[in-house]
Amino acid sequence: MAGIEVPRDLDAVLDAAWAAARKVPGYLVEDEARLLGTIAACVPAIGAIVEIGSFKGKSTVMLAKVAAHYGLGSIVAIDPHNSPELLDHKADPAASSYKDFLRNIETAGVTDQVEPHRAYSKDVATVWNQPIRFLWIDGDHTYEGAKTDFDGFISHVSPYGVVALHDALNVFSGPIRVFVEDMLRSSRFGAAGFCHSIAWSQFRPEDGERFHAQRAALERVAAPLIPFVEDDEELHGLTKIRFKLKRSRVPRKAISPLKWASFLDDNGS
Repeated sequence: MAGIEVPRDLDAVLDAAWAAARKVPGYLVEDEARLLGTIAACVPAIGAIVEIGSFKGKSTVMLAKVAAHYGLGSIVAIDPHNSPELLDHKADPAASSYKDFLRNIETAGVTDQVEPHRAYSKDVATVWNQPIRFLWIDGDHTYEGAKTDFDGFISHVSPYGVVALHDALNVFSGPIRVFVEDMLRSSRFGAAGFCHSIAWSQFRPEDGERFHAQRAALERVAAPLIPFVEDDEELHGLTKIRFKLKRSRVPRKAISPLKWASFLDDNGS
């Protein structure tokens, strides 16, 4: 793979994209948003940018601003907008985040840069037929949900594309299990890492074995988290303390665009 080119103006583009995205309600922190923008701008693969789980559009706006600047095409934003975790269906059985989502992407000026699919990812997956350069999974965080999202689209991810999952270091079973079991333990993936609570890896079906040592080292600190979160239940007392102690061993600091690019080029060393 040729060296990854980092646009000279990327830092400024990320600043502007975050200035718009930060105004949107959601659970994406700045370091995570900047990583998403970096991946979108720099990943050396062909295809679409697909977002599973949009809620009110925070990451959608971040990705769309970057994509608009670099001419990367529309963000495919898949979400039924009826999350039982994020919406109060007891107070309003018809509660939906869709109107807020549309309003927020309009306010950010990226309506024409977003292709919304008000649907479940499994339904979109059955008719999907395009290559994907960046698959961003932030939908149902149960194991069944995250696994369905991953399995539904991984066959379309282009070589050298990137798959990333949100909340892999929070108390949810899906993102961390999929990351460890389907990515870190697979020779089809290359360099991998965490940023805050995002887990990501580059799809390298031809030479992923070159990155085995790097993935294995990350697996050794990530896999011990799985028993704590497999029931998707809130943690308390000593169990919560033990989880946080083990999580503290996972490297998850912010990474600059140049360092991220070199990480992919240098076998993750």
